[in-house]
Amino acid sequence: MFSKDIGIDLGTANVLIHLKGKGIVLNEPSVVAIDKKTNKVLAVGEEARQMVGRTPGNIIAIRPLKDGVIADFDVTEAMLKHFINKLDVKGFLSKPRILICCPTNITSVEQKAIREAAEKSGGKKVYLEEEPKVAAIGAGMDIFQPSGNMVVDIGGGTTDVAVLSMGDIVTSESIKVAGDVFDNDILQYIKKEYKLLIGERTAENIKTTIGTVFPGGRDDTMDIRGRDMVTGLPRTIEINSEEIEHALRESVSMIVQAAKDVLEKTPPELSADIIDRGVILTGGGALLHGIDQLLIEELKVPVFVAENPMDCVAVGTGIMLDNIDRAVNK
Repeated sequence: MFSKDIGIDLGTANVLIHLKGKGIVLNEPSVVAIDKKTNKVLAVGEEARQMVGRTPGNIIAIRPLKDGVIADFDVTEAMLKHFINKLDVKGFLSKPRILICCPTNITSVEQKAIREAAEKSGGKKVYLEEEPKVAAIGAGMDIFQPSGNMVVDIGGGTTDVAVLSMGDIVTSESIKVAGDVFDNDILQYIKKEYKLLIGERTAENIKTTIGTVFPGGRDDTMDIRGRDMVTGLPRTIEINSEEIEHALRESVSMIVQAAKDVLEKTPPELSADIIDRGVILTGGGALLHGIDQLLIEELKVPVFVAENPMDCVAVGTGIMLDNIDRAVNK
């Protein structure tokens, strides 16, 4: 029995695994619950995410990746091991080849950590590839032609902006402003304006339910519950989309600025192609209401959200695995 090749989108918020010939077989949050006393892993993925902010003192729910890189090596390794074992991809005598994606500007030490974690969790040969490149392939762009393609990949920990041509990155920028920062912005805004403490899960829920980043783009309201900072008792308040737009404005402007910086560094011939083809948005952040309208207004080029923006990187790893021998830098 031979082992299968797997592609991993090792995200700050979610881990997606693509199995050669089967498509995406796993999509779980990057969270691990650990018992502090024994250091034993109690739960991984969705089961562990349910525990975030709701555990007794001796159990901690950790997100081992921060800003797209490994913050806790042992926990990342345990998480990858758990996911790979769950898929049962190891052959009788062989181990799978693994293709992992990483942000564009990580250091060689951080790259080594990702590679080591994958090797220890059961990979025979580990390839690393840059995230925006894989996301562009997964979004259906033909990046191997001599023409410019621009992709903005807004994940949980990082936003990667890149212009690609001839199968490689021409100019790129990676900033640590993405989904997690948006959640924190909402959390801080509600704390400041309403003196109400809410958890990360609630902040994320607000973002996906009524959040928008385009002024006047949405007019929804929502009741949220939290702990009153003055009385210490639970309280319910109502907030609206306009307030969320206000809370996210500063962080989103940094993403817009990163996209402008990349366009400024792009050779003129490729800039001309981008006006024709537009910019593709991938990653979970692409689902944020109004982000495409805002970028159209700011960049003055067409902007499209990829079909399944959350899956683009994982789908891209699958396509690259099929051409692994010629496509990946050894």
